[in-house]
Amino acid sequence: MKKPLGDHELDLLRFVADHEPCTVRQVSDSYGAAAGLARTTVLTVMERLRGKGYLVRSNGEGAFLYRAAESKGEVMRDVVGQFVRRTLGGSVSPFVAFLAESDQLSDEEIQQLRDLIKRFEAENPSLV
Repeated sequence: MKKPLGDHELDLLRFVADHEPCTVRQVSDSYGAAAGLARTTVLTVMERLRGKGYLVRSNGEGAFLYRAAESKGEVMRDVVGQFVRRTLGGSVSPFVAFLAESDQLSDEEIQQLRDLIKRFEAENPSLV
């Protein structure tokens, strides 16, 4: 299990995933400037993400290139899992209740949830 992400780390990781491969300078000039972060702070956060296993680094022409170690979907699953464990004590019931009562779900998201439930039921017939 990977170490939890802070809010700045998650935002920066999303930025890198959307713009990869990218250098510290590119992230600093775009994301960092908009967030009011110095280049050194961006570098520190990126290296912390690399240490946690969320970013990988390779040699580029004159600068390191950073990429997300996993797809955005995998990262978000990790983040949701961490949230469920830390905040909800491992119980998904409050999360499901929130989704059921939410008026912000699109038709596409509702269909995705239905598909997930069908897949879960097919893979776990003894639990249904």
